[in-house]
This record gives sequence, C-alpha cells and structure tokens, in this order.
Amino acid sequence: MSRKCIVLSLGVIIFVISCVTVNIYFPAAAVQKAADELVEEVRGKEKKPEQDKEKGSWLYEQIEKVGLGQQVAHAQQIDIEVSTPAIRSLKESMKQRFPLLKPFYERENIGESNAGLLEVRDTGKLSLKEKSDLMRLVEQENRERKSLYSEIVRANKFGPETIPQVQKIFANSWREKSSAGWWIQKDNGEWVKK
Repeated sequence: MSRKCIVLSLGVIIFVISCVTVNIYFPAAAVQKAADELVEEVRGKEKKPEQDKEKGSWLYEQIEKVGLGQQVAHAQQIDIEVSTPAIRSLKESMKQRFPLLKPFYERENIGESNAGLLEVRDTGKLSLKEKSDLMRLVEQENRERKSLYSEIVRANKFGPETIPQVQKIFANSWREKSSAGWWIQKDNGEWVKK
C-alpha cells in the first residue's frame, strides 16, 4: 500500500472512532427520556407505565443471535442523573410555579420557545399588576430552567459545551408536553398554536 493510502485509512479510522466517542459520552435518547419525565412531573401529569418493546421483538431476537444483546441491553440502561439536591430543588420550585403560569399559557400570554425557555407573547389585555406578575414569573422560570440545564450537565459530567444540546432536548419536551392551544415556537422560529 502506498503511504497516502495508509494515512487516508488512519484518518478515516480516527474520524469513525471520534464519532462513536461523541455518541457514547452524550446519550441524547437518555437525556430526552429524563427531560420528558421531568417536564411531566413539573406540570403534574402522571407518568405512563413503561413497556419493554425491544425485548421479545424480532429485531431484539436477531441482535441476541449475533451476540450483541449485552451491548444493546447496556445501552438501554443508561440513566441520566436528575436527582441531585440542586435538581430536586429546581424541579420543586418550577412545580410550585406552574399553577401560577398555567393561566398565562391558556390566555396565550406566554409560549414555549425553541430554546427551552418561556417567552412573553402578548400582554395587551393584562392589567399592570398582571403584567408585573407575568414578567416576574417568566424571569424566575427562565433563570431556574437555565440553572437546571447547567446542573444536569454538571451532575452527569457532560462538559459545559453540551449545555446547548441539553437545552434543545428540553425545548423539545416543553413543547411536546404543552397542552392544545398553547403557543410553541418551531425550530425555524415560527410561532404556532399546538
């Protein structure tokens, strides 16, 4: 083999390994599951019982046959740490605030942004006191959401560069778990009613 071919082959191998490393250290699916559960808890929705669809399926059986079952099972068991004292405190605070925010969602004053934060949409029909209350609540909620995202990254030792990924995953959960008629912002920036 020529020297160019060897260098190119090594480059490809290093690239593939680095891609695999990123996926191992940032388990997006596990973060999404944790985000969904946390959002449901904050909003007071009951958790749905989990079903183990993978085990017993044709695909799972085929994976078992080729000897990859243990790796797949291990990958399925990744749990994200969302139960540190700081995370529990933030979650409880947001849970207590949600009943105060809910009327503003329903009156279309606020919406869920594509950045995982609340955004004020329309305050035209609110009294001065209601506007003040809304602004205070949104500021508190957004401050605590940012702290939550940072704390999840810290608790799981993801590294500060992953905060935008965690925030985006939570944005998906906040929007997905919103009730019909609430404002949500699509990834392209467009606002729509769910």
